[in-house]
Amino acid sequence: MTRTRPHHSVEEYLFLEATQDVKHEYLHGEMFAMAGGSPNHDAISLNISVIFHAAVRHSQCRAFTSNMRIRTPSGLYTYPDASIVCGEPDVLHVQGTETIGNPVALVEVLSKSTGDYDRTAKFDLYRSIPTLRDYILIEQSRIGIEHRYVVPGGGWTVQNFETPDQRVCLTGVDVELPVDLVYERVKFT
Repeated sequence: MTRTRPHHSVEEYLFLEATQDVKHEYLHGEMFAMAGGSPNHDAISLNISVIFHAAVRHSQCRAFTSNMRIRTPSGLYTYPDASIVCGEPDVLHVQGTETIGNPVALVEVLSKSTGDYDRTAKFDLYRSIPTLRDYILIEQSRIGIEHRYVVPGGGWTVQNFETPDQRVCLTGVDVELPVDLVYERVKFT
């Protein structure tokens, strides 16, 4: 991510997002241009979105792609690679744009430039979402899925998946991610 101009209000950010072709992440007055993805990144994001959509299509939940902006109570506005919302979406309508605030599951496909941020600071910001139950981090250069989820009592734990025969079972919604399908048509170099 590349920092643009600091100290925008949320309203200015949302106006700029509605008028530009480049997506930006927003946090505490600063906007960061989001980099484009690789073919592996795009394939994984598409695979996850297809799995999510198929799993929730006959339920009260809805799957979203990276085009849906998510907001957190901690002040982050961003575009995860995939998300699921159950029940009525908590939608903020500003400047002709929509932002959702109540996801139960969020997915980030990791890159070299954002992987550390997605695992640490971004996770801390995401955890401020009261409805969030599952956070999935997916490697794109090898098989590697990290599933962070809420446990009874409100804490978070993590489970790692590194073989294609495994299945990631989400806790906040009835969805299973077969690891082999997450990585379908992904070419490791």
